[in-house]
Amino acid sequence: MKILNKIIFSIIFVSFASVSSVSFAETKMRITLQLPLKAHLGQNLLVFQKELESRSDIKVEIYDSAQLYKDKEVPQAVGSGAIEAGVASITRFAGTNPEVDIFYLPFLFDSEKKIRKATKAGSEIRSILDPAIAKTGAVPLYYQAYGSAIMLSNGGPMKSPADFKDKKVRVFGKTLGAFVSSLGGKPALISGSEQYLAYQRNTVDAGMTGVSGVKSRKLYQVMDTLTVTNHGDIEFIVVANDKWLKSLTQKQRDAIAEASKVAEKAVRDDMANIEAGAYKEAKENGMNIVKLSSSETSALKKASSSVIDDYISRTGGAGGVGDKLVKAANNL
Repeated sequence: MKILNKIIFSIIFVSFASVSSVSFAETKMRITLQLPLKAHLGQNLLVFQKELESRSDIKVEIYDSAQLYKDKEVPQAVGSGAIEAGVASITRFAGTNPEVDIFYLPFLFDSEKKIRKATKAGSEIRSILDPAIAKTGAVPLYYQAYGSAIMLSNGGPMKSPADFKDKKVRVFGKTLGAFVSSLGGKPALISGSEQYLAYQRNTVDAGMTGVSGVKSRKLYQVMDTLTVTNHGDIEFIVVANDKWLKSLTQKQRDAIAEASKVAEKAVRDDMANIEAGAYKEAKENGMNIVKLSSSETSALKKASSSVIDDYISRTGGAGGVGDKLVKAANNL
């Protein structure tokens, strides 16, 4: 009888423990990031983490510096559910959604005002892009501003088509590669986390990135000239797995939406200060900062105009999705 009672007690205890562990199990949200946590995108994720954890029972874990996935692997990792969320350059979705490269068309977004209008939640451009990206299983939560694209080189600036001719240039997207090709250069697709070594080993002659990346990755150690071309708007997006989102309670989803709004506004509002600080640090570390004249900008724009025509052709032609996005951008 005593043995029977012990067995019954053990069954009840194990069952209670199992129920308790389910009842008190926390919801985890792992986010993969290719940049160091000290970079402004990492700091912005800390804003998101603080906001979300204060509003819900979701525990956020950030894996920075490509610990889990490189940026090119993020869309598939998040879309498949291998991880709950991740951050990637929006061009990483161009394989399934080539229209996302609207932001990288040369000199299309030539002012901060246009960029803000284009990336605002509910804008005509995002109303087209976000649902299309979501079909991959990776749902956009919010856009992270990364600033304008600039050029890095050694020994001299990249301010004319002649400076690009026959140069091997690091790029991070197909359309940015088309920009280099249109100027006579040879694009090389290299992940952000690998560009330092590419410059250090002279794998490429030049490269493009955002100026904030020059600071966070200490690229001034391997490149001596920064040309302020501002030829594209670099946008990163924070995406979450669709099935994971749908498994959450409405309260949890609302908390994610609110935290996303706060974090998105924070990074967008601080972008000017972030870039100013990055330029300052680059200069203090010996980089030659070269700004383009209006005539030099016009020459680059004219020489690369075919990139926009090619983009429209690749995204449905006249009247297609790319054509609609270009028109929307021109109407901002």
